[in-house]
Amino acid sequence: MKKLVNAKSVFLYDTTLRDGTQRKGLSLSLEDKLKIARLLDDFGFHYIEGGWPGSNPKDFDFFTRVKNMRLHKSKVAAFGSTCRVGTKPSEDKNIACLLAAETPVVTIVGKSSKLHVEQILQTTLEENCRIIYESVTYLKRYVDEVIIDAEHFFDGFAADPDFTLKSIMAAVEADADWIVLCDTNGRSLPDQVSETVRSVIAKTGARVGVHTHNDSELAVANALAAVHAGARQVQGTINGYGERCGNANLVSVIPNLQLKMNMPCFEAEQLAKLTDLSRTVSEIANLQPDPYAPYVGAFAFAHKGGLHAAAVEKLSSSYEHIEPEVVGNSRQVVVSELSGRGNIRMLASSLGLSASADSSVVLQKVKDLESQGFQFENAEGTVELMLRRGDNQYRSPFELLDMKIVSMHREDDAGNAEAVVKLKVGGTIFHTAAEGNGPVSALDEAMRKALLPAYPELTHVRLVDYKVRILNPDQATSAVTRVTIEASDGNQNWLTVGCSGNIIEASYQALADSYELYLARTVSKKEEVVA
Repeated sequence: MKKLVNAKSVFLYDTTLRDGTQRKGLSLSLEDKLKIARLLDDFGFHYIEGGWPGSNPKDFDFFTRVKNMRLHKSKVAAFGSTCRVGTKPSEDKNIACLLAAETPVVTIVGKSSKLHVEQILQTTLEENCRIIYESVTYLKRYVDEVIIDAEHFFDGFAADPDFTLKSIMAAVEADADWIVLCDTNGRSLPDQVSETVRSVIAKTGARVGVHTHNDSELAVANALAAVHAGARQVQGTINGYGERCGNANLVSVIPNLQLKMNMPCFEAEQLAKLTDLSRTVSEIANLQPDPYAPYVGAFAFAHKGGLHAAAVEKLSSSYEHIEPEVVGNSRQVVVSELSGRGNIRMLASSLGLSASADSSVVLQKVKDLESQGFQFENAEGTVELMLRRGDNQYRSPFELLDMKIVSMHREDDAGNAEAVVKLKVGGTIFHTAAEGNGPVSALDEAMRKALLPAYPELTHVRLVDYKVRILNPDQATSAVTRVTIEASDGNQNWLTVGCSGNIIEASYQALADSYELYLARTVSKKEEVVA
């Protein structure tokens, strides 16, 4: 029986590169897999499952390449299955591929459910035990560590515990290093998982791990229940990626174990890198990060209600289960018609602005404008401008005097809209015109012509998103329109909003706020440097 060095230690086994890639819409290149492996090693995961070398050339190439990466903290595991029914491990091509991967750890999946043994493998309990026992024994001759994933274990145990226990006892007797109990279909409930894990440990004395799926949205809860019952390895994926509804999300499992259950996994300084890890893997996988994800989501510590924000301003733990910085995240204060003055003060503080603007005046303006159709919780740039404009020393960098937009139909490739704007910039009036591919494009070009001579830094700003929302579609062409614009200078992004019965006017409001905010921030930075 394998003993743990520290009974409170939990070993994290990441299978993003294998089980995670079974998610629909997720495909990783070989280079992607190597990048993620490096991230996981830098973070300190105990195991990285690289793939199934016997299933495809890319996975086999991964193991060839990863050997030269000199990982410092993680053990790389190759994944496969037991030898086939009626064959010996020494004759099995899958087993040969596992050994050819030359990894220090090999994980094999074995059937443990009577239903799967008899109806899927179409064999007997005795033969199933043989292929498990002989596969583990054979692999143990060549690799340092052998893990067996007991597939469909919890379902099998609920239906026929004796049959299921006999299957995994074959691996125990073969001296497998870990017996990992799998909730393959994601059917189990935490109480069932906890009770089953305790029973298995008591009856087998094995060193047990757990592998849970999220079909009942309980993968993390079931993993924690297993650890509470004595399991000391947790298998899962970054961000819960995986087949169907996904796997246990290790990004949630880790802080729950470490901060809530006092089960050490990593050093505290590593935990502070968790948010960055989650978002970087999302980027490599070309998937949008979930802003509402626990612990690491952009909105995981967002406070919108005035009552909540007022309390958090006084004592953060009043409405936060942990300090967001512990996992590398940050607090976000949302400003809307539901806000109180505390939201305004906290937003100003988070932006590094002085409280010279009367929070009650700004709050009332927010409430008034939202009643007219504006929405500020996704357009903090406009709220920031309200705060800046509340400073008696603030001067707007430009002023609109007149604007005209002409839309045209042309058969050639030339612009189909023309904008004419008259802007007052400092003491100078600029009267400019420009064509564009649509009225907003033309308006943007005309404004740039007027502003760039005085503010050449605006060359760095570009519009990256433009969203239109019709607020009362029952009014047809008389409907009120809300426009949200996202802009970027390559280093930071900001969002501004406009609202009007005239879509061009709404677009101008959002566009002008976007430029004004950038200039206001630039001036502030210059003043800080001079000071």
